[in-house]
Amino acid sequence: MGLPPRPGIVGSTAGIWVFAGIYFACYVPYTALAKSLSSGLYPGASPSVAGATLLPLANITALVVFVIFLSTTGWWRYASRREVFGVQVLWPRWRTGLSGVCTAAILTTTTLAYTFDGVSIVFVMLLMRGGVLVIAPVVDALADRRARGFSWVGLGLALSALLVAFSEKGGYSLTLACGINIGVYLSAYLVRLRLMTQVAKSTSQETTKRYLVEEQLVAAPLGVAALIAFALIGRGDFMAQVRAGFTTHLSSGLVTETVILGALAQGVILFGSLVFLDHRENTFSVPVNRSVSILAGVIASFALAAFLDARWPSLHQLAGAGLVVLTILVLALGSSRAGDAPRARPNN
Repeated sequence: MGLPPRPGIVGSTAGIWVFAGIYFACYVPYTALAKSLSSGLYPGASPSVAGATLLPLANITALVVFVIFLSTTGWWRYASRREVFGVQVLWPRWRTGLSGVCTAAILTTTTLAYTFDGVSIVFVMLLMRGGVLVIAPVVDALADRRARGFSWVGLGLALSALLVAFSEKGGYSLTLACGINIGVYLSAYLVRLRLMTQVAKSTSQETTKRYLVEEQLVAAPLGVAALIAFALIGRGDFMAQVRAGFTTHLSSGLVTETVILGALAQGVILFGSLVFLDHRENTFSVPVNRSVSILAGVIASFALAAFLDARWPSLHQLAGAGLVVLTILVLALGSSRAGDAPRARPNN
């Protein structure tokens, strides 16, 4: 596109930790708000709000936030273009378009994951994060990208956190709907990480920004369009709940909270994606992303227990969180001592 390279945080060695910090700051209130609204713990949310009912307004807000993000940062100019009837329009490449479809699925299933009755926040979070941790070295192997020693140690510690949480008897009930939701989530991540590795894991700011923008140009509108289609069909409990999100929920008195939820969700997607897009191996960047989100979920659980009378995290879950903190320290120290060590640049 002929844009001159400029120094900045995107593509730098330290960038992943800056983005991880913002990701954490969005994830804590996002998780707490989603769970409190859907469980009836939030003041004024009694009876509880179905998770699917939160999606329409939340996803519309996420789309608006993305447009504002593009306008304020100017990143829209990095997207590929195509001439349509004599007019230049933003036109994502097919790989980033497919990644956008996966991202839309991830955004929806992540919000739903914290809304299932009788399922622990920390357990669902560990299960979903653990699945992506297992996927990371597989994607690296498929792309012939070598993982460094400290990345493997961090991956092992993160997986150990899952084993500690799973060892708790009776602490991991899982409904069929929640299981299906997690299956869709993990499948979408497998495809998305594979595409990222092929197209965008580079030190080039232009490559990273182009991928992120093009992916979200598909993901954000698609998420809203799918919900509109579900609402129009309106069959079954799920679609009826989605329809309520466009209708009765607007007079529930919880519109402001749902808008905040959507804004936070978009922050989670944007800055979480920038963590994944770090130019180093997935065995490094994925544990950074997953560990930060697990830690955020534990903090959210403490907040709900302290202020809204939710159940306190168990000792097993807290032990898992301790291992997560150790994971982050190992990855941070290992990265600082090893330097940039960029891997093979993907083909664009």
